[in-house]
Amino acid sequence: MNRESFLKKMAGTVTMGVLSPTMIYSQSQQEPSPYEIQLVKDFVVAGHRSLQTVKEILAEHPNLIYTSYDWGNGDYEQAIEGAGHLGKKDIANYLIEQGARANLFVLTMLGRTELVKPVLEAYPKLLFSKGPHGFTLLHHAKVGGAEELYDYLEKKGLKTTLLKVK
Repeated sequence: MNRESFLKKMAGTVTMGVLSPTMIYSQSQQEPSPYEIQLVKDFVVAGHRSLQTVKEILAEHPNLIYTSYDWGNGDYEQAIEGAGHLGKKDIANYLIEQGARANLFVLTMLGRTELVKPVLEAYPKLLFSKGPHGFTLLHHAKVGGAEELYDYLEKKGLKTTLLKVK
């Protein structure tokens, strides 16, 4: 064997020695399977109506807190959003305490004026954004009994509680 072929062979051996553990490790770290769609739907539905069911499902599947269910036509909804548009403050607050991603709609339902107003001042077009099923911020203020926010939203020009989901 000449020097050139020896160096090429050694370079290949060294490269494989370095890459092999990485390849073996990455293959052993397979992605987890997605949740069954029915489980996601059940959790989102529970977010609309039952704190006890939310707690039970979340105890067994903690990452469901981050999932969304597609009701069709891109109308995605998380459990916290179901609580939001139905005015279920106990469920929304529990989910937030567990690390759910609160959004402007839920914060409006909860009457968090000190958080909602600055966002709408910084991004005025969000006033007319659609939540799940097309429910507006005005709807969320109404179901949450957030009178100060309801009045503020109306004064800013929001007049409807529901916008069509295309």
